[in-house]
Parts: sequence; structure tokens; C-alpha cells
Amino acid sequence: MKTRLFTGLALAAALGLGQQAAAEGPVAGEVAEGSLAGKTLTFVSYGGVYQDGQLKALEDFAAKSGASILSDGPTELAKIQAQVESGNVMWDVVDTGDYMPFVHCGTLFQKLDFSKLDISKIPEGQVGECSVPAMNYAVMFLYNKDKYGDNPPQNWMDFFDVEKFPGTRGIPGYADAEGYMVELGLMADGVAKEDMFPADIDRGLNKWRSIREHLVPWTTGAESQQMMESGEVDMVMVWSGRGKGALANGANYEPVWQDWIVVKDQMTIPVGVKDVDAAHAMINAYLGKRAQEIMAEETSYSPIHVDAQPAVDELTAAFMTNTPEKQAMAYNHNVAYWVENYDVLSEKWAEFIAGN
Repeated sequence: MKTRLFTGLALAAALGLGQQAAAEGPVAGEVAEGSLAGKTLTFVSYGGVYQDGQLKALEDFAAKSGASILSDGPTELAKIQAQVESGNVMWDVVDTGDYMPFVHCGTLFQKLDFSKLDISKIPEGQVGECSVPAMNYAVMFLYNKDKYGDNPPQNWMDFFDVEKFPGTRGIPGYADAEGYMVELGLMADGVAKEDMFPADIDRGLNKWRSIREHLVPWTTGAESQQMMESGEVDMVMVWSGRGKGALANGANYEPVWQDWIVVKDQMTIPVGVKDVDAAHAMINAYLGKRAQEIMAEETSYSPIHVDAQPAVDELTAAFMTNTPEKQAMAYNHNVAYWVENYDVLSEKWAEFIAGN
């Protein structure tokens, strides 16, 4: 399937539009008083504390603009497709997972008009042609402080170095293939980041196979967290929220941030939305500094506004990814490439987790 992602020039142009908008047009987080009076917008996400926090972040937008916001969900591709194909789109702004807007850009999700959005405060590399990030979290690893003492692992190369850092490693073992697993394997096998694509999937997975006897797979986030709380593994690759949860429960582990994998939900507008300007206005409001602080305070996910400073406890703050220090260590995996090559990736990943 053909995917669409900004080229370097197109992304630079979009970022330029965002910077221009900050000075001349829309400013992230702002909306004209009463500009959407009488309008009703439906916001769709994945429910629970996360969606509740997003809606709270949009309360100021609703109050100022005069718009009424309805909440629906969870996000389901089949429902979006049915609405678009019937020409009766009821969802105005939709929070999706990382890959969806790239697979269906221009068909189910419309290309965003960056003259209506201020994207100047979004971290580099996170804006797509049909989406902007809704929040960030990290895929990273933590190590057992009791195991490694004063000579701990410091990067993914150390994660693969079972001679210098002996011990077990917890890794994702679920069925959904993740392209960053191949990228990490290739980096550990000596492939420079700039030379990685087109990616040699077999080589990347073979690097993981070379340390298979040291690997302990987990299939759920709860399982990965329990590995740390019980001390079952010496290092474990996890979603940052699960790492934070384990530390909150007393696990004596330390996070390693070098080349943390950027993972994000996406904010999108379905093709055929009834009021495209109002949908853009909602997204632009959501991108604002205070809105992102509220979202983070309510959900513990990281804000995508680089100047946001949510009022959270010390441990939660330590896992926020929007700071200059964390962004300097971030690694954006090649979402567009893995969308385009997902079938072969899935086949080879299935062989790997089956033990072949």
C-alpha cells in the first residue's frame, strides 16, 4: 500500500508554515471568542482516563469558542471507513494510533491545512501529512540496579552486549510487529542510522536471535511491569508508563533514555468532515501549551508542546519526554517505511516470536 509521509522539504515547509502561523495566524491553544458559537463537534479517542484528560484539556476551547463538544469512541478504523464511504461523517477529530493516518492518508484521513495550525512547538519529526501528535510516550529499557551496580548499561548497544552485561532481557513478544525492533537490531549490528533503509529485516531480527537464550518475552504491559516488580529480569524493554508504574511500586530499576523510541497517538480529521475549519480549530487548541499541560496532568502521558511544564509529581516528571534533554536523546523510528513494508515485517516477526 502506498503511504504518504513528509519528505524533508515538505516537512520543513510545514514547519515553516507553523512558525509563520505563530507570528501571523493561528497560535496553538488560542481561539477567537465566540467563533464557533452554536456548532457541535465530536471528539473521538480510546476512552478511560486518557480521553477524559483530553476532554478536560479542551474545556477552555469550548468555553471560549462557544462550541459544544461531544465525546465518542473508542477509535475504530471500520467505523471511520463506514462514515467516509457513506458520506455521513459524524466524527470531527479522531485520536488514532501511530500507523493509521499514514496507511490511510488522503483516503480516510484528510491532509491537514497547516495554515490553520500552529505546529511550531511540536518536536521535530513528529508531524505527518495527515496528522499531528496527540501525546508522546517512550519505548525504552530499564535495568536492575542491584545487578549492575556502578557499571550499568547506558544504551541499546549495551542491551545487546551479553558478555559485558550478562543477564536476562525482557522484550516484547506479542503478535503485532514493531519496526523499531528491526531498527534496534540493525543498530546493534553496526548499521549506521543514516544507512538503515531499505532495511534488512532478516539481519535486524538475526541480531535478536543471537542473544535469544537471554531473552524473556512479555505479551502485555502488565506483564512487563511485573517483571521489574518481581526482579524476574535484569533488563526489560517497556513502555515508559509501565516503567514509571514499576518504580512507583518500589522496583529498584533505572531507566535508560539514550535513543528512546518515540511513540505517539495521532490527531486526525476524517475525509468528508462537515466543518473542516472547526475541526482544525479544535486541533490547534489542543496543541496549546496549557491544554497540553492539562492533558499531561490528567493522564501522565507526555505533552507534545515543547514548552509545556505540567504540574506532576517528581517521578511522573522524570518520565516526561518533552524536555530539551529528553528530546536530544529521542529516536524517531521510520513509521512510513514500516507501514509500507508491514506484510513482510509481520511474517518475519511471527517467525521470530515463534522461536524460528
